[in-house]
This record gives sequence, structure tokens and C-alpha cells, in this order.
Amino acid sequence: MAMPEKNGSTIGYVARNFLLCLFVFTTVLFALSCYFVLRSTAHNRFLSSTFQSKSFARDPSLKDDCRCVEDEKRRGPLKVFMYDMDPEFHFGLLNWKPEGGGSVWPDVHKFIPPYPGGLNLQHSIEYWLTLDLLASEYPNGPRPIAAKRVYNSTEADVIFVPFFSSLSYNRFSKVNPHQKTSRNKDLQGKLVAFLTAQEEWKMSGGRDHVVLAHHPNSMLDARNKLFPAIFILSDFGRYPPTVANVEKDVIAPYKHVIKTYENDTSGFDSRPILLYFQGAIYRKDGGFVRQELFYLLQDEKDVHFSFGSVRNGGINKASQGMHNSKFCLNIAGDTPSSNRLFDAIASHCVPVIISDDIELPFEDVIDYSEFSVFVRTSDALKENFLVNLIRGITKEEWTRMWNRLKEVEKFYEFHFPSRVDDAVQMIWQAIARKVPSVKMRIHKSRRYSGSVSDAGKESRWSSLIPRSFW
Repeated sequence: MAMPEKNGSTIGYVARNFLLCLFVFTTVLFALSCYFVLRSTAHNRFLSSTFQSKSFARDPSLKDDCRCVEDEKRRGPLKVFMYDMDPEFHFGLLNWKPEGGGSVWPDVHKFIPPYPGGLNLQHSIEYWLTLDLLASEYPNGPRPIAAKRVYNSTEADVIFVPFFSSLSYNRFSKVNPHQKTSRNKDLQGKLVAFLTAQEEWKMSGGRDHVVLAHHPNSMLDARNKLFPAIFILSDFGRYPPTVANVEKDVIAPYKHVIKTYENDTSGFDSRPILLYFQGAIYRKDGGFVRQELFYLLQDEKDVHFSFGSVRNGGINKASQGMHNSKFCLNIAGDTPSSNRLFDAIASHCVPVIISDDIELPFEDVIDYSEFSVFVRTSDALKENFLVNLIRGITKEEWTRMWNRLKEVEKFYEFHFPSRVDDAVQMIWQAIARKVPSVKMRIHKSRRYSGSVSDAGKESRWSSLIPRSFW
């Protein structure tokens, strides 16, 4: 009879140990659950307080404009190989011709072909970047440079394609009566044929090429064939993400068309207009918000919201209006971006950005919330929401943003010769920041090239070239 008693005590011992282990396990699990729940709610409270307490103060811990930019300067200028393309792709579009069958490039020390004015200027980045590369060739230049032209493509970080695509669209996209296709379309066809025949393109599949397409309608025919390249764009509004995206491409600023506010001694009290917009009101695509806001704001006495264009002194009127305004509206139109943001920055008029899909130039190194107000479209269209939000920004908050605007405006100014950290050099620096990822994509694409599994293919590099190019 002793055996059953022993077995019973053993079972009881095991049961007690099991219950003890279960208790310890559940206690530990409960403690961990509480930790993660508390951590999560604390994070949410931080985010909520951040957005609810509307503060436009600049973080004092931030160093003046970007260690990464300083790092790029220490590494030296970006090395750029530029194709010597026929002038019909670049300065020939400005009616420039080589003298006596000489160089395909103008001698920019002696003569700079002028670029057309008006709204043509806003998408003129191709012109400024090409001029900057040509000027970088001259020895003992009096200025620091962000990019330097090299003549051996194997030494280059990127390959620059000097096609003035925005100018081509603006001036030559219409089909003349004696033509079957427009000059702009013909040039794009020639461009694709030229690039895909180059050894540089074949070696990288085009991934290290820089193609300029700043006007939203430029390169309409060629973009789907040249998509491996780095595109320089104003936004992604008319591009599928497989063709253009923020990881691969660079967003560049428009060149503002209104006058820069030099020697600005104005202030909160000397700018009588609270909120300013002048431009096209009735737009397609995402631009419906302009029309809706017009109806919401038209009766506000200190808000200027009207139709305007470049005709009949429109640019001068806009300059005067922005210089007298505290806040300037930048609203999505046919595309997410517009030149008004850069006109506002040049006017030191705090931008109010209502464009949910906008991508901003140099946002990896510039914090736009320090000098801009962002409003979701759905909120802006609520009655009284926008005007109450803007009226709620104090004089001190506005002054901080106004001072910051005067600090950052240099990043959006185009100059020739380029200046330290002006728009031209900032674009080169943005391209330089893409180089490591470009090199990684090229190297990854070569993993299996030249291997046994590639036997029978046209060449080691054929796998890098999209099928549509063959």
C-alpha cells in the first residue's frame, strides 16, 4: 500500500511545480505586456502633443544647414561626364550655332546664349546645370564648385545628358502644318537612340545617367524608355512610381519669376495682407481645391485671392502683393507642385502648402516645417478652418519663420557662375547623395552577369538593358 502513497505525492509535487512555472510565466508575460503598452501610449502622447501644440520654433539642437552637405563638400566636387551631344539638343534650341564647325559648346567665358524669359524661366534648370559644368572646366576658378566635368567616363560618378527637354517642350511641342511629328517628339526619339547606343549606358543600364525633365510635360515619349536613369523633376504628379520615385530621382526647385525681396526690413505689422494667392483658379486634376478655397475665402477682408497671369504686368503685381503679405498660399494645381512656393520664399512670405502629394526639393537636408505651414486638403476645405488656423499663428511664431525664410532663400536662387549652396550647387549635391545607391543597384545587377547561367546571351551586360532598348 506504500506505493500508491508515493505515487500520489510525486504527482502532487509535479503539479505544484507546474503551477509555479505557469504563474511565473504569466507574471513575466503580463509585465512585458504592460511595458510595451505603456511605451506605445507614451509615444502616442508625445506625437499628439507635438502636433496639437503648434510651435514653429526651430530646434536649437539642429546645426546650421546640414552636416551631410558639409560632408559632401569635404569629399570634393561630384565628378560628371557630359556627352558632347549635337547642339540641336541644347544650345541650338536657343538659336546658337558653332562657329566654323568648331566645338558643340559655346565658350561661356566669351558668350552665354540667353534663355527666354517669362514662364519659360521656371523650368530652366537644364540651362543652369549645363552652364555650370562648362564653367567647371576652366582652371583656377575663383569659386568653390559642387560638380566638375571629367572627360573619361570611367572616372565619373554620374553621366550627364545635356538635353534641354523643358525648353524643347515649351517651344517645339506643336506640330507645324508641313510636319508629321513635332520637333520635340523627334528630338526625344533621337535622344533614346543615341543614349541606348552608348557604351556608358550599356555598362550601367542607364542607372548612373542624369536626365533632365523638369517641366511636367517634358520627355513624355522618352520617359518610359529611359526610366532607369536619375530624373531631375519638379514633382512626380504625372509619373507612375515604376518610372519615377523619391528613392531614385531628384526633385529640383523651380526658378522663381517674381522679384527677390532684397534688403527686406518689413515685419509682421507692415505686411497688411494676411493671406495671398494670385493665379489660375480653375484647374483640372487635383486643382479643384483652388476653386473651393476661392469660394471659402472670397469674403475675408484681409485675404487676397484672385485670378492672375503673367500678362499685363502680372509678375510685378504678384511681386508687390507677396511682399505685402504675411502668408502666401501654395495650392495644388494640375500637378502637386507650382512655382508659387519659390516665389513665396523669394518674397519672405511664409508659404501655406495645401498639396497632399507634394515632394519638396532637398527635403532630406532642409526642414520645411521651420518656415512653412502645411495643411491637409481635407482640413483646408472645412469652413473657417484655414483662416482660423492662420489667424492663430502669433507674431512671434511668424517672425521666427520669416527669419528662417531669409536664411534658406539662397538655396533656391540660380546663378551663373554658381555660388556656394545656391540652387545649382544644391541640385548637384542632391545628385551626389544618390550616387551610393546607384552604385549599389549597378553592382547588384551584375551578380549573375557573365556566369554559366548567362551562357548564350548577347553579352555580359545585356541583362542590364531593358528589353525595350534592344
